[in-house]
Amino acid sequence: MEDEKIIALFLKRDEAALAEVSRKYGNYLRSIAFNILRDEAAAEECVNDALLRAWQTIPPMEPELPAAYFGKLTRSIALNAYEARRAKKRGGGETEAALDELGGCIPAKSSDIAESLALREALDRFLSGLGEESRIIFLQRYWYFRTVAEIASELGVSRSKVKSSLFRTRNKLMNYLEKEGLFI
Repeated sequence: MEDEKIIALFLKRDEAALAEVSRKYGNYLRSIAFNILRDEAAAEECVNDALLRAWQTIPPMEPELPAAYFGKLTRSIALNAYEARRAKKRGGGETEAALDELGGCIPAKSSDIAESLALREALDRFLSGLGEESRIIFLQRYWYFRTVAEIASELGVSRSKVKSSLFRTRNKLMNYLEKEGLFI
């Protein structure tokens, strides 16, 4: 089913919208949640929570890019679940490793909306200026929380190439944000 028809079902408050999202985007959403949580049952629960949140927010929202919207909802819910788990047990994992890697490049979360928007816009500009392979590697690691091994396998490159690319890109990001006045 086309995205416009799915959104129309949401707007009509037709519960078939949930089934259509699950059919069309279920695997994509589960992979986002699983890459963060590394637990299939928890990933499935996040997807269900994301569908509920979509039901609660459409309308009034009418996302232009439904896949991105559902993915963002799922990612947000999975990160919240990850934080809750982490608070209960201080264990290490890929998500924590990726967040730690980025911690040195991105300023701490700000409660200032203007500052947060400026950071988001700077990140968008930075990412659009990267070469395709570097951008893919960076997003796979820090947006989708894929492991270095998974990224290397998918792109057909060595793990060391992925690690080097991530290291160089993080350094470029830190320098870029410093020039933008967003990282001190």
